[in-house]
Amino acid sequence: MIKRFGTPPKAKNNHRLRPGAYAVLVRDNQVLLTFQEEPKPEYQIPGGGIDAGEHIIPALRREILEETGWGISTPLRLGAFREFTHMPEYGFWAEKLCHIYLARPAMRMGEPTETGHHSKWCTFDEALDLVPNPGAQHFLRSVLRTYY
Repeated sequence: MIKRFGTPPKAKNNHRLRPGAYAVLVRDNQVLLTFQEEPKPEYQIPGGGIDAGEHIIPALRREILEETGWGISTPLRLGAFREFTHMPEYGFWAEKLCHIYLARPAMRMGEPTETGHHSKWCTFDEALDLVPNPGAQHFLRSVLRTYY
């Protein structure tokens, strides 16, 4: 069973499955986050939706590059979680199935290409304070306990 974080689904909302790939990116005891301006300004672990017909690792690499400007190496799957949320940018309620990886930022390729995204290096403690998503926090803590 995949753990759920956040608000339970409401029966009145028709949730569309939205798989995504996300990563805890660690280098030199720091974590690379992305700041998303819209639809709600917040810090996040980088990643996003897997497009139809796209495989998970290429989706992970694409999303991280778009949101941070970094290429990654050695992605290692940590697990997954679900959350039920409204996605105003797409106009639907989603059951997000979030596949989480640990990866190393390998090379800076440029600035983020995703509009309204900015990358930020921070300590694990800062990341835990900045990232509001409880599922992402769970995996940040897991990486901190297991690897550092």
